[in-house]
Amino acid sequence: MKPLKTEVAFATPWFEVVGKTMQPDEAPYYSLQLPDYSAVVALTDDQRVLIVRQYRPAVERYTLELPSGIIDPGEAPVDSACRELHEETGYGVARAEVLGPMYVDSGRMNNRIWACTATGARPIAGHVPEPGIEVLVWTIDELWRATRAGEFALSVHVSVLMHAVLAGKLPLR
Repeated sequence: MKPLKTEVAFATPWFEVVGKTMQPDEAPYYSLQLPDYSAVVALTDDQRVLIVRQYRPAVERYTLELPSGIIDPGEAPVDSACRELHEETGYGVARAEVLGPMYVDSGRMNNRIWACTATGARPIAGHVPEPGIEVLVWTIDELWRATRAGEFALSVHVSVLMHAVLAGKLPLR
């Protein structure tokens, strides 16, 4: 099924509100058009996971998340994940891979999150993380406790964790 008409109702540098008319004489269905982004489960050699804590104006609170960010035009998801990890945490990795994409919210948005994993995460000498971001290095048990307690609560990042579990990249304890 294809829309009869598609038009941008509102645009910002970060997203567009798009109206799609599906049937004659019906009001448009509005959704958000956003770029894809990547999130990475980055493990250190001693099997600790990198988490970032940052203030999010949309929810007016600090959140705990995986390092993540928008995939730049022409950039591969795995390269975006490594770049964002470096920018947000000051860590580099020995190896990274894409596990696959997932739709963020197919009822309201068109974009996907690309689940990635990385191993051999180590701090890069002299690099300072992005301002406003606190870097946490958790054990896997701490990650699961925080997830269960609702402290690590960004649903798409919990989905990335599950993708990593199902791929055998992260143990479920």
